[in-house]
Amino acid sequence: MPTPAPHLVDEILEEIFLRLTTPAELARASTACPRFRRIITDRSFLRRHRKLHPPPLLGLVNVDGSFQPAEAPDPSAPLARALADAADFTYSFVPVPSSGIPWHVRDVRDGRVLLEACQVLETLKDMAVCDPLSRRYVLLPPIPTDLAVQEEYPFDIVPILAPIGDDEDDMSFKVICLAIYGSKLTAFIFSSVTQQWCIVASIGWSLLGVHHGPLGPCMLSTYGFCGLSGFDNESGCFYLASPLLDKLFVLDTQKMEFFTVNHHTGYYILLKLLPGRILEVLARYDDPHRIQDRSMPGIVVGREGYLEMFSLIGDHSPNGSFDLYHTTQQSNGESSNEWRMKNIIPLPGGHDYFTMSAAEGFLFLGATTKDQVDFDRESGPPLSRTDWDVDYFSLEVKTSEVRKVCTSKGKFFHAEHVHWYFGYPPPLSKPSV
Repeated sequence: MPTPAPHLVDEILEEIFLRLTTPAELARASTACPRFRRIITDRSFLRRHRKLHPPPLLGLVNVDGSFQPAEAPDPSAPLARALADAADFTYSFVPVPSSGIPWHVRDVRDGRVLLEACQVLETLKDMAVCDPLSRRYVLLPPIPTDLAVQEEYPFDIVPILAPIGDDEDDMSFKVICLAIYGSKLTAFIFSSVTQQWCIVASIGWSLLGVHHGPLGPCMLSTYGFCGLSGFDNESGCFYLASPLLDKLFVLDTQKMEFFTVNHHTGYYILLKLLPGRILEVLARYDDPHRIQDRSMPGIVVGREGYLEMFSLIGDHSPNGSFDLYHTTQQSNGESSNEWRMKNIIPLPGGHDYFTMSAAEGFLFLGATTKDQVDFDRESGPPLSRTDWDVDYFSLEVKTSEVRKVCTSKGKFFHAEHVHWYFGYPPPLSKPSV
């Protein structure tokens, strides 16, 4: 019997290794022999494997940089603990900016961390992208002042890490900055390939259906731009929820253009009228502009051309119950499409919940067992300044499975202070010097 050609053997082995579902299984297989290691560590193979097997959720990164690994019985707990032991989530390997302002975390994607250093109300910021596992980093050049300021000064510039595209080198990265002006919304992008910033999209508020511009720096909490509510790798869209305007603001990173989706249609109108949605009781205890954070929907994109929205409805009295109302809308760009009810997902009892964000096919919630309704404002600080023991839950969109990820100290309102860490990062192209 003739011996198979070496390249055919490699192709067969690659197909076998593609069926290994976890990084731990790949790592064990790569130690068997040099040939296995060469196949498994090849970048084209790793790209195919990541596309077939979504990266595991390993934990969360707080805005101060600390890492909270996923806890048992979560199946990713051993990998998460290994990451916590091996990586440097103090970012001591990244030089402190000349201003002396310490780094804080603004975004996490593909295992990489976007760091930012700026003073209060400062819009032109120092930024860096780093890999806490390999301790490599790249310092970003500042956005040129003439590019950022243009004819008016931005109220804020919100940085986010863009995902790696299918046709892009996985060692490269991009950073998108959303600049909020009085008259428009603009997107800047930095590419590690070109090492330059450029404007890729800009649109006036009136064209987005907003007939009055932002009201200064407070507009971020007022209009819901404090964080991105969801992302889908397949369509490449970011969704910014704006509850007070009944709109989703969408940035399509493939076409690099903005558009909006109307909230106020179909079943969503009924959801707005349910008692647990408006949170009148909590509004008496804290800043009303912050109350929306607990009722902000998590947005993800369905795999078959549907937007999927999860609205938190619950009873905030002691021993009250909470549910997620799952609604869908066809995402073919027609404004007449209505939100339709899909199902109601009950949440584990004994908690008071708030929605946080969505990523990689998961919706994330925070919850506390403390009695929020009986909180005495006269004898203590406002809710938004109080530390609580927060339990973090994930909901997998495909299966509607709710699972506790970990527990950590946190603020009652702090969705923008937590970032979710998935998988292990591809290497950065080079360390900054």
